[in-house]
Amino acid sequence: MRTILYLIRKEFIQIFRNKFISKAIFAVPIVQMLILVPAVTFEIKNVKLTIIDKDMSAESRGLISKLEGSTFFKISYSTFSEIEANNFLHRNKCSVILQIPAGFSRDIGTGKPGKLLATIDAINASTAQLSWAYLNGVIRDYNMDIITENISVNPLTPLPQIQITNRYWYNEMLNYKYYMLPGILVILVTAIGFLLAGLNMVREKETGTIEQINVTPVKKHHFIIAKMVPFLLIGLVDLALGIIIGILAFKVPFEGSVLLMFLGATLFLIAVLGLALFISTFSGTQQQYMFIAFFCMIIFILMSGIFTPYESMPMWAQNFNLINPVAYLMQINRMVMLKGSTIHDISRELYSLAVIAVCFTTLAVRRYRKTT
Repeated sequence: MRTILYLIRKEFIQIFRNKFISKAIFAVPIVQMLILVPAVTFEIKNVKLTIIDKDMSAESRGLISKLEGSTFFKISYSTFSEIEANNFLHRNKCSVILQIPAGFSRDIGTGKPGKLLATIDAINASTAQLSWAYLNGVIRDYNMDIITENISVNPLTPLPQIQITNRYWYNEMLNYKYYMLPGILVILVTAIGFLLAGLNMVREKETGTIEQINVTPVKKHHFIIAKMVPFLLIGLVDLALGIIIGILAFKVPFEGSVLLMFLGATLFLIAVLGLALFISTFSGTQQQYMFIAFFCMIIFILMSGIFTPYESMPMWAQNFNLINPVAYLMQINRMVMLKGSTIHDISRELYSLAVIAVCFTTLAVRRYRKTT
């Protein structure tokens, strides 16, 4: 035990002697949280809209007013030329073209269906679908207003309607920061644990200082544990710093147990640190390690569910996530922070992380070779 403690002390001294790493450890979480949380969002606002109003009637102006009053649309251009409107679309000056044909008000007045033509830029399929849904909602509200105005009923008798009351659980205001912050915390912990730990070991290879350890009677598992513990503690400190920034700067609620979230983060860090040290055992230079680490991080993060729902992925991708530690911590963070989930609710994720941590750490110990 004393051997491990001395090695851990040596690692801390070595880490904080490096001015870049010592500054990055605390600067990265602050900058990452303050920039990425408000910036990374899938919410669609201020969709640029071009209007072609060939009817020029009170009804068409009423529809345009509805669109102007919506928080989702911004009417950027108004024209009578379809060619000009299409040019706006091609040059990315607008995302949606709404054409109101001549005779729109006449058809409504005679009880015929009013026709509209919407042209939507669908390069980004998600943006196109959301824009179409928002446009549909505005037109549907306008349609209901017309129906209400034209139905002849006793003014003393209210128009029969179906009243719908909804409630959104865990994020009632639909604030996208609540959804993104737990995911950004995972990226933060992954970057600190996965990149810095592996680079630290490869740097020792390049400078030759690791040979001084190799000629001592230090056992392999002592060496690997000593390499993991400092970055495990640093990762947990950065996680705490990220949570504090999220609560103070973005008012993100924390409904669950802090200890439970840190338990999941601890298992996760052991897993990624084991993988990082395993990769560093066969990386001869920092460039080699960075290439492999970047490749693994991109796959783990993009397939973890931070940007796209886990359930929407094809089955082979869902099966891959069985060995993806980032996917498990993503679930744990969101469930604990936003839902207040207990250890029974996330037991599967915790057990899976524990198994992955043992496997990756064992691989790192077995792969490490002491040379004399």
